[in-house]
Amino acid sequence: MRLPNFLTPRTVVSAHCDLPCGVYDPAQARIEAESIKAIQEKYQANQDPVYRTRALIIKEQRSELVKHHLWVLWTDYFKPPHFEKYPQLHQLFNEATKLAGGAGTKESVDPADGDKLLAKIDEIAKIFWETKQA
Repeated sequence: MRLPNFLTPRTVVSAHCDLPCGVYDPAQARIEAESIKAIQEKYQANQDPVYRTRALIIKEQRSELVKHHLWVLWTDYFKPPHFEKYPQLHQLFNEATKLAGGAGTKESVDPADGDKLLAKIDEIAKIFWETKQA
């Protein structure tokens, strides 16, 4: 059955994300990763066991937030056309979330690991901003 002409859409639109643009931003993950690195540096500079324990708890919370923000980008913002154009995206997200997880900054107190996470987030952000230009 065909719709009457007055019910037929005049404009067809499509979106590359679930919500209007401006909602997603890799800066959220980067801010948390910067906190992680700062905590790692402060941990190294302080020998007080109570301070160090608190630093570890906060660092682990921030690591979980990094993973959360990355997963939201990975699953909600990026769509199949992005993964076709940037085939390295899946690997980048996998590496970044592992760097934020148990094998990375969640367990590590080495600021060099914080730098690795920041570098991976920057790679993702570069692609993200390229997709916003399209």
